[in-house]
Amino acid sequence: QLHLVESGGGLVQPGGSLRLSCAASGDTFSSRAIGWFRQAPGKEREFVATITWTGGEGYGGFVEGRFTISRDNAKKTVYLQMNHLRSEDTGIYYCAAGRYERYSGVNPNDFGSWGQGTQVTVSS
Repeated sequence: QLHLVESGGGLVQPGGSLRLSCAASGDTFSSRAIGWFRQAPGKEREFVATITWTGGEGYGGFVEGRFTISRDNAKKTVYLQMNHLRSEDTGIYYCAAGRYERYSGVNPNDFGSWGQGTQVTVSS
């Protein structure tokens, strides 16, 4: 079981950028996929991006090349670089670890450990 802590959220103007970080503690970080999800008020949790234990990347359809996920296994940290932010990107962003080692998916049920979330607000 991993313990995850997100950081890097904040208020940014449309068109701006943010880099979110997901710091993990635990022994199995390097063998787990890590995903980012987001949730806006009144909406369901939505898949944003995932990176596998081998560095393979996947993104939600709305990303359209604006976000990049990366990982640093030595630091046990996953990053989400978000560029060209839009007002509709506003929400709480959560990172999560794959439910099992060497297991990947895009649904919330595919992930077993979650951080507390970091707020991203895109507004002028």
